[in-house]
Amino acid sequence: MNIILLGPPGAGKGTQARSLVETRGMTQLSTGDMLREAKSSGTEMGNIVAEVMARGDLVTDEIVIGLIREKIDANSQGGFIFDGFPRTLAQADALSELLNQTGQTLDVVVEMQVDDKALVARIAGRSTCGRCGDVYHDVTRPQPDNGVCNSCGASDFKRRADDNEDSLKNRLMEYYKKTSPLLCYYFAKKQLQSVNGLAHIDVVQADITAVLDAV
Repeated sequence: MNIILLGPPGAGKGTQARSLVETRGMTQLSTGDMLREAKSSGTEMGNIVAEVMARGDLVTDEIVIGLIREKIDANSQGGFIFDGFPRTLAQADALSELLNQTGQTLDVVVEMQVDDKALVARIAGRSTCGRCGDVYHDVTRPQPDNGVCNSCGASDFKRRADDNEDSLKNRLMEYYKKTSPLLCYYFAKKQLQSVNGLAHIDVVQADITAVLDAV
């Protein structure tokens, strides 16, 4: 099964993707992670990425599609979670063409819907473990008193510099400008399903599982 997770910054896509990796054996394809991995991989595509990033240029859609193709060719068992791609209609078309070329299909697009005000409140207090990526929050899930991550035992907690109200509002505006057409695109293709992204993590997980089981 191949799926796309859509949702604004902080909606919990990464958390839910990790859950699907663990429970269904799927492979998460995050654009940022793929670029970082490719940069030091030494492969032909990786060398291209390294050169582009060294020049300070933007990575093209063609390069990202090339990286996704490498992942699909290397391992298709369990299916893929596309996280952070596509972000535009052109990217959606390119992904559709790639899946057709590789004999794959896109089974469902899961939109994690949020209330913007609640999302800003959630993200503004967020921090993550630098080792395992586990997420903490000043109010709902404070960092342990002993300063050690509950999941992996590391003590390297990070807080993004742009996780503040003004920056978040700008990021949300940019997200909606780019993503609104995608929602219409996949709705027209009858592939779009929505869940409440601000529900408890376990509830969101159960809702996504129900969507996937119904496909």
